[in-house]
Amino acid sequence: MDIRGSIPPGQGQDPAVTGPPSYEGVWRFTAPATEESVPQARHAVRDLIARQGVPVTEDLDFALLLIVSELVTNSVRHAALLSPEVAVEVAIGPAWVRVAVEDNHPYRPKALEADFSQTGGRGLLLVREITTEAGGVCNVEHTASGGKVIWAALPLAGRPS
Repeated sequence: MDIRGSIPPGQGQDPAVTGPPSYEGVWRFTAPATEESVPQARHAVRDLIARQGVPVTEDLDFALLLIVSELVTNSVRHAALLSPEVAVEVAIGPAWVRVAVEDNHPYRPKALEADFSQTGGRGLLLVREITTEAGGVCNVEHTASGGKVIWAALPLAGRPS
């Protein structure tokens, strides 16, 4: 994966520093809007969470990686014509993890209701349901450049929000 952007080396890993948890920070990378980027984005997020020592449960880790997969897949399938790259951002606070996927397509998608006769089209519904079940929030917002960013923020287990 061609990761460009800010993944600061050693970010917040000095154990002598007091204050916020050492895993806090914001990381962003871009990837081509191709199907190969879906598993690569998922692995990059998984590796970042592990490298930073974020205290995620197995369920939360699974939820975050599924959300990233669904959001990058949506961008690849529906926005690649107008957005040859997608950006993935991971923001980690003391009590939450936020994952976001941004593309340059202006269309603001809506979560479809479950239509079990269709084989696809339920990715955002899945993201919304997983986020809600985890006690988090998700949204779609327009960007200043005319595109959109879709994000989900999930609470870290046992952390005050």
